[in-house]
Amino acid sequence: MRPETRNIAATTPATLRPVRRHPALAAAAGLAALVALSPAARAETDAAPVKDGVAQVAITLLGDEGGRCVLDHASAPAGPVTFSVTNRSAPGLVELELLGDDRILGEKENLAPGLPTVAFTVTLGGGGYAIYCPGAAQEMQAFTVTGAAAATATSDTAALLAEGAAGYAHYVDGIVDAMATAVGRLRADIDAGDLAAARRDYALARPFYERIESDVDGFVLDGHALTDNAGNLDYLVDMRASNLDPAVGWHGFHAIERDLFESGAITASTKALGVELERNVELLRTRVKTLAYKPEDLANGAASLLEEVQTNKVSGEEESYSHIDLVDFAGNVEGAEQAFAFLEPGLERIDPDLAARVKAAFAAVKTALAAYRDPQTPGGYATYTAALRDAEAPKLSRTIAALQEPLARIAEKVATAN
Repeated sequence: MRPETRNIAATTPATLRPVRRHPALAAAAGLAALVALSPAARAETDAAPVKDGVAQVAITLLGDEGGRCVLDHASAPAGPVTFSVTNRSAPGLVELELLGDDRILGEKENLAPGLPTVAFTVTLGGGGYAIYCPGAAQEMQAFTVTGAAAATATSDTAALLAEGAAGYAHYVDGIVDAMATAVGRLRADIDAGDLAAARRDYALARPFYERIESDVDGFVLDGHALTDNAGNLDYLVDMRASNLDPAVGWHGFHAIERDLFESGAITASTKALGVELERNVELLRTRVKTLAYKPEDLANGAASLLEEVQTNKVSGEEESYSHIDLVDFAGNVEGAEQAFAFLEPGLERIDPDLAARVKAAFAAVKTALAAYRDPQTPGGYATYTAALRDAEAPKLSRTIAALQEPLARIAEKVATAN
């Protein structure tokens, strides 16, 4: 989740700035030019319908004509807006972002054809925005918001949600602090050439990033082009074989994983990777402490973590050398559950039945995960072998899907609380 409340100029340290993965935002005029393509008259006649206080925009990804990103409405009234994204037939289109004010305000990734529709909800003020669909024949499309958003709600429910969002920020800070400590231990093991200890501490360090990855994947190192993975902090910390950029090479956790578990050796290169990872995690820690969140950010982020489980953990793609995918799976679930827990007091005021459904679904997921606990293995879960994956992946996927459905409804609920 990339919080809408980020103030780039006021809070970004000199070494970091928010990621821009597209050349269109490299020039300040890019977004303004797009908005000019969509006259106010068209925005008014093509305004998204509003349901229960939330404007509804559907976006469909199609594989014809070089790849298309089709919006059913090009404008919406100011206030909460839900963007529902379905990839019907475009294998080359796997990501979508909402851009505004030179920031990424919302996004969805891993949008493979045939997967269920996913959505995110953001509260938007009047002005010009853009939908960025990398790889499409027309990558950038104007989106206009008319009017002004309502003043921040001051009800008891809104206060509970705001308190939860503030509490969640402290939770994220604590997780990043713990990750920095764990990565420091991993680096010490690597420097000492202790392969067994490094393998153990790799598994102990990984869950921290997985708990909060939807909060911290939006920054780039200063001095790099906006689309250069050599400066993309998420790439440098958490790239893996499936998204390897040959021009940049291996970095971060999974480069170390490959050395420790596939090569089975600690080399000078491994030691350099450990130094780099520790440095980048420290940069991340500095930046994260400046972030603030809205309640819908928590809901969107929880949903994104479960999408990560479905796409990368159940498949066994994430930890292809150590096979500790169930450790990462548990980390994603824990992070999503914490986001929900901070929203729960307010959500119980808004929709107690939905709150109860989500809580029960989280309990079911944790019960399912408990079956794979193994205190004898690093990270505390069974090694996710090919045989285990083939036997258990369908069941795990169904259990997560049963949680995803009610969880996906929370963002709209909390965005419209008053």
